Amino acid sequence: MIVSTTDDVAGFKVVRHLGLVRGITVRSRSVVGNFVGGIQSIFGGQITAYAELAEHARQEAFDLMCEHATQGGANAVIGMRYDANDIMDGITEVLAYGTAVWVEPIAG
Repeated sequence: MIVSTTDDVAGFKVVRHLGLVRGITVRSRSVVGNFVGGIQSIFGGQITAYAELAEHARQEAFDLMCEHATQGGANAVIGMRYDANDIMDGITEVLAYGTAVWVEPIAG
């Protein structure tokens, strides 16, 4: 699956737009994660417990978006973006979305 944050893919032409695709995951921090994050925040710097949670959530949302695009007959997603919202304290929704398309190499 080709994924681009722009509205095109270098070296390819979009021949079909197949519609919006998305991948959504909802994650919560565990008691252990909150404890480790709290300890790390005392010392400053990167809070790896939360960084790892964010990375896993984004990857899961990305993978679900690609799966949704594949199910819709796409071989690429353009205009891909992430969004995240707190649903409630300690629970976050992460959304990956874009436009599913079929692309073909530009002859040349």
